[in-house]
Amino acid sequence: MAKEKKKSTFWSDFKAFLSRGNVLDMAVGVIIGGAFGKIVSGLVNYILNPIIGFWVKTGSLDNWKTILKPEVVDEVTGDVITAESAILWGSWLQTIIDFVITALCIFLILRVITKARAIAERKKIEEAEKKAAEEKAAAEVAAKAAAEKEASYEASVRNQEVLLAEIRDLLAKKK
Repeated sequence: MAKEKKKSTFWSDFKAFLSRGNVLDMAVGVIIGGAFGKIVSGLVNYILNPIIGFWVKTGSLDNWKTILKPEVVDEVTGDVITAESAILWGSWLQTIIDFVITALCIFLILRVITKARAIAERKKIEEAEKKAAEEKAAAEVAAKAAAEKEASYEASVRNQEVLLAEIRDLLAKKK
C-alpha cells in the first residue's frame, strides 16, 4: 500500500491569512507607526535635543559620550587611521526619549479606545437591562391576565357544578 503524500497547507493557510483583511489593517498600522516614529525622532533630535543641549556642556546630546579609545589621525593626510571607540550616552538617551514619547502616545490612544469601548459596552448592557425589564413587566401583565382568566374559569366551573347539583336535586324530587 502506497502512502498518500500529505499536501502542504502552508500556502492555503497563508492565503486564508491574507484574505481575512486583518493583514491590510496591520500593514496600514506598520506604515503609520513608522511615520509616527520619524515624527517622534524629529521632535527629539531637532527640538528636545537642542533644548537639553543648552544645559549640557557639550552643547548637544549627540556629543555626550565617553571615549574608550580615541581616533588615530594621520598628521600628514588627515585621514583617520583608527576610528574612535566610544559609549554614545547622548544617542542612547535620545533613543530612550523616543521610546517614552512613543509609548506615552500609544498609551493615550489605547486609553481613549478602551474608554470608548467601555461606554459602548455600558450602553449595550443598559439597553439589555431595559429590554429585560420591559419583557419582565410584559410577562407579569400576561401572567396576571392568565391568572384572572383561570380564576374566572374556576368560578364558572363552580357555578356550573352548583347548577348541575340543583338540576340533579330537582330531577331526584320529581321521581
